[in-house]
Amino acid sequence: MSRQRSMRRWAFVAVGAAIMGGAGTYQFVWSSLSAAVGTRISASPTALGTVFTLFVITQTLVQLPAGSVRDRYGPRKLLVAAAALMTAGYVGLGVAPTLPVAYASYAIGGVGAGIAYTVAVNTPVKWFDEYRGLATGIVSMAYGGVSFVVIPLVRGSIDAAFTRTLLVLGVAVGIVSLLAAGLLRDPESVSGSAVGVDSGAEPAEAAADAGDAADSKDLAEDVSDADDADSSVSPAASDDPTDAVGWRTAARTWQFWVFYGVLVVVNGVGLMLIGQSVGFATGLGLSASAATTVASSIALADGAGLLVLAGLSDRLGEERTAGASLVLCGLTLAGAVASGTRGHASLFVAFVAAAAFFRSPVFAIFPSLVGRYYGEARSSENYAAIYTAKVPGGVFGGTVTGALIATLGWSMAFYVGAVLVVGAGLAAFALRPVGT
Repeated sequence: MSRQRSMRRWAFVAVGAAIMGGAGTYQFVWSSLSAAVGTRISASPTALGTVFTLFVITQTLVQLPAGSVRDRYGPRKLLVAAAALMTAGYVGLGVAPTLPVAYASYAIGGVGAGIAYTVAVNTPVKWFDEYRGLATGIVSMAYGGVSFVVIPLVRGSIDAAFTRTLLVLGVAVGIVSLLAAGLLRDPESVSGSAVGVDSGAEPAEAAADAGDAADSKDLAEDVSDADDADSSVSPAASDDPTDAVGWRTAARTWQFWVFYGVLVVVNGVGLMLIGQSVGFATGLGLSASAATTVASSIALADGAGLLVLAGLSDRLGEERTAGASLVLCGLTLAGAVASGTRGHASLFVAFVAAAAFFRSPVFAIFPSLVGRYYGEARSSENYAAIYTAKVPGGVFGGTVTGALIATLGWSMAFYVGAVLVVGAGLAAFALRPVGT
């Protein structure tokens, strides 16, 4: 690889991280916006929760069509659309006079954030063979990392200048995506043409269409011959885009459903951890400072896990790293319950931070594995299909978790989450490429 190409792909990682950071503000800044929004439009906590739920749904479901478009045409037009939608979402929320307008605005912003997310997280998959885990980890870390900087700024101005704060935030994330649209490209080796350049998109589309016609037959042969290593070839084994398979064919493999099930658990328990840890600390009778510290520690540890463990996966193996990190997540979450019930506040905070650290790496590792298993040319589409697991995961993290806490109590509810994460980790250990 030429030095120029090597430098360029790392520059694209930086661009992807900037895109990801802007999209992540919709998820992580909401907790700092919700009270002010509720006061302005006289919305109940339940109604405000619905605003966020609509964001999660739109942000998740748009990624499948957006991923397919990106694989066929490149990232440019998608990023322009994401810029417009994310700006419109914040501006609309800033001037919303009623609850329905707030619903619509944040849902529209969620569409833009989902588009931006799928473009950003799949950029390293398309540019890297080696160091892919590290590159994806850097991009994924920005999803919450940028908000760690933005949140104090928003909290300091939202009450005194509600509309202006949201207008500035909306324009800022829009400018980032617009600049990225002019910079980001997909490599020629993925599609046989520079798919990031709109005038060169047609060959990529034709290749994808050809892949649709052939992928079902090819992958069926791979699966049926899985026990014969000499007679089967993984779809990802070739750089030819016609060898990549789409999500419908990928869904016929057991690996797809392992990915999906693991992400349901990881999203569900993650939202339990993020949304309920402060309440858990309070319910255990721990100090207010411990409850505050645990919230900050989750955000920091989540980002650190993405960078450190995703980077190590390049050396240790992606499947092993994902499995081991999730098993450790479950064990440390159980440790948090045990220490919290005994009143050890410092240990409780440390174990919760460790659980967040070990939970996050799959969000950098799985996009890479999906590209390797099913072909890089369709990686955005396939990972977007798997990422829809965030919807049932969100139901578990919200409604189901609330029911578990009400019926079993705080400690048993979190023990259930710990067991589920350990099970997800053991499932991740079983992953192997299609046709091997």
